[in-house]
Amino acid sequence: MAAGIRRHLGVVQATGEHVFATPIDERYFEDYIPGSTYVFGAATVNETQIVEFAKEYDPQLFHIDPVAAADGPFGGLIASGWQTAALMMRLFSQHYLSSVASLGSPGVDELRWLRPVRPGDVLALRVTVLEARASISKPDRGLVGTLAELLDPAGEPVFRATLLNFLLRRTPGR
Repeated sequence: MAAGIRRHLGVVQATGEHVFATPIDERYFEDYIPGSTYVFGAATVNETQIVEFAKEYDPQLFHIDPVAAADGPFGGLIASGWQTAALMMRLFSQHYLSSVASLGSPGVDELRWLRPVRPGDVLALRVTVLEARASISKPDRGLVGTLAELLDPAGEPVFRATLLNFLLRRTPGR
């Protein structure tokens, strides 16, 4: 497991330099430093949540029927990738994305489901700031690119996406 990350009661937690110094309700564009990595979480998924989400949004047998899923390609019930993406977004919004400076997103690049998420998995969010560019045309904001990964209980990535977010600057034009 990466330095600065430890496991406690099955949850991956940040330690040392992996803790965001600025509280979420005080974060602005300037606080997102390229190369910085943070770990937040955790989100647990259970069988009921997996089945209910899938019935509504992704009704494939390996998401909605535990009996059929046992004989399916994953050897058991797994969460929909879209549910995994939604869990990532919840953790991203709750722990990483500024609650005072977020201006929305122009999109997501390279979304990948790397491993199945199974009932009982506890997932943590690891984010790495890839870039932070001040806007030339709108000096009150900047664009932050973030690699977002969900980690399974072993610390292995199960989901990866590159997210783009517009954020207000604390000191516009500087």
